[in-house]
Amino acid sequence: MPETMQPHILVVDDDQQIRELLQEYLTENELRVTVSSNGQQMLAVLENEAIDLVILDLRLAGEDGMAIARSLREKSAIPIIMLTGVRDEADRIMGLELGADDYLIKPFSPRELLARIRTVLRRTKSLALAEVRQRELRAYRFKDFELNLRTRRLTKDGRSIELTNGEFNLLAALLSAPQRILTRDQLLESSRVYDNEVYDRSIDVQVLRLRRKIEADPSQPRFIVTERGTGYSFSAPVEILY
Repeated sequence: MPETMQPHILVVDDDQQIRELLQEYLTENELRVTVSSNGQQMLAVLENEAIDLVILDLRLAGEDGMAIARSLREKSAIPIIMLTGVRDEADRIMGLELGADDYLIKPFSPRELLARIRTVLRRTKSLALAEVRQRELRAYRFKDFELNLRTRRLTKDGRSIELTNGEFNLLAALLSAPQRILTRDQLLESSRVYDNEVYDRSIDVQVLRLRRKIEADPSQPRFIVTERGTGYSFSAPVEILY
């Protein structure tokens, strides 16, 4: 594979053996790899290189890996895979809440890391394509409702219905796949196309709130149907407007 077509991975770890191991292994598996041992080196690489994914050790010597992850996420949407210790559950949770895409516990298998890298890159590419597609869409219509994606407004017979950002994102995700059962994880990923404010733990709450705004009888929903043990589906026909 030509080098210019290879995803470019940045490994940030203060352990020289891990840097060398990952550089050799990932390069052998058709990835372009740059390594750095601290946050300052990482920033220098990011200023000069187009990086597709960052592998970040949260326990860098003398540095706050969480602060580095937070700063990186504030400035960029580059995917992050965190490396953490066995007992660092709080760090893993905080890192995921900050927007990291995945994590791996040390010691880890390079083969498993490679699989996670490929999964995150596929998901990122899929979201990017969905965002391009999303920019072409103007609105969704169902029954007497219209959800305008450009103004982020829901109307019924021309009357505006106020939605929170989370409710809008979730409704747009449901309307993008009518008559299909979507798991909570799928709804989470689809919602991120519209914004980044829907979290897995709040999906059920957002559904309840949406039902109160669009269902004639929220206790017997016609639109957003619960698929027991799986997730939700949008049961009504949906018209797409470009």
